[in-house]
Amino acid sequence: GKMNPKDRRVRKTKTQLENGLAGLLREKAINEITVTELTERVDINRSTFYLHYRDIYDMMESIENELVEKIEELIQARPVSPFGENSFPFIEDIFAILAENKAICVALLGPNGDIAFLHRIEAILSKHSLKVLEATFPDRSDDLKYSYAFCLSGCVGLIKTWLAAASPESPEHMAKLTFRLITNALAEQR
Repeated sequence: GKMNPKDRRVRKTKTQLENGLAGLLREKAINEITVTELTERVDINRSTFYLHYRDIYDMMESIENELVEKIEELIQARPVSPFGENSFPFIEDIFAILAENKAICVALLGPNGDIAFLHRIEAILSKHSLKVLEATFPDRSDDLKYSYAFCLSGCVGLIKTWLAAASPESPEHMAKLTFRLITNALAEQR
């Protein structure tokens, strides 16, 4: 949608702060990062920071909430259908969100990131994906939950590697690859 100039300025400020935080998180843990250090790095006034966030933790939480909301909206918009070619758009959309928010996602999933954030994303995906898998394998074995856990951890590793790549492949390419890997891992269950 069209943003008015004030909203656009706010968005720009928040993006600058977000990229600054992402950069600092590559160097140190969140509890070592100060508002002063962040605002100096991105050349924004401290008072401007406090217009938007209480502190660094509040900022991180609000970034995470926004990402989680985007992913939840996206998943709720998709009907549960058996796992097949049409589950592509859903996977592709997730890669697109990650790519759009690359710097902060790399930081959040990195060594100084927030493991709680990763668990939140995993929980949302699990809720949806297990329903999809149950629809795909109606006579499923008890092993499905293990196969699913295997796929989920694999996908997280794949996402981290992709985000860290110097010239990452397109979300579309990654969706196809993910789909292939998951289908192969679960094929034994049929």
